[in-house]
Amino acid sequence: MSSPSKVAIVTGAGSGVGRAVSLAFLAAGYRLVLAGRREDALQETIAMAQDVQGRAMAKVTDVCDPASIDALFAACVEAYGRLDVLFNNAGIGAPAVPIDELAIETWRHVVDTNLTGSFLCTRAAVRQMKSQSPQGGRIINNGSISAYAPRPNSIAYTATKHAITGLTRSTALDGRKFNIACGQIDIGNAETPMAARMAKGVPQANGDIAAEPLMDVAHVGESVLHMAELPLQSNVLFMTVMATNMPFVGRG
Repeated sequence: MSSPSKVAIVTGAGSGVGRAVSLAFLAAGYRLVLAGRREDALQETIAMAQDVQGRAMAKVTDVCDPASIDALFAACVEAYGRLDVLFNNAGIGAPAVPIDELAIETWRHVVDTNLTGSFLCTRAAVRQMKSQSPQGGRIINNGSISAYAPRPNSIAYTATKHAITGLTRSTALDGRKFNIACGQIDIGNAETPMAARMAKGVPQANGDIAAEPLMDVAHVGESVLHMAELPLQSNVLFMTVMATNMPFVGRG
């Protein structure tokens, strides 16, 4: 079990990957702030954990709102005294439509949530990790295999996930002198509400519609926990965890 003094924030903790990572962290003994848009979903995640004993706190948060982010990090430090790990997970997709049919309002909402939201959380985490004693911490960004290869009609989501890779690299570089490590996990076809459609058939690069294999999202939680548990002298800069048989590494 991890030291009980280790403190983490997980955004988008009310479902999917964020829920799986939250449960993995709580099982490992972390003190955890679960951030998300819906109080009921966050409390449901906490209720799914066992032997929490006051180590979990739900905080309703809008990652697009700088004031909401500031309140999230202030609540974490007030409750637990410091921050050791941030998992930047909150994100959304967009309707799978041709580029010329994507509304600018939809584009901006995806960028604001996936990219600007992650930046705002990163900025707040770096500020806290620089100032605390002992100094330092770890930031883990949820990328996607879309950061390497897009799906058809996914320009907003894909563009933001490519941008997350830049956020990861810049944070890893700039965090060095403050003992702040930053890495990225790129996930392919974890079984979550967002990815459930894969099993029913989704468009492929050649125009076909095909069902794709899914993996247990708990394996993502275990992978992020592995990254988080490394000593700060070591860092997983990029990790890809994916359903073994999904059509990713072959030709499209």
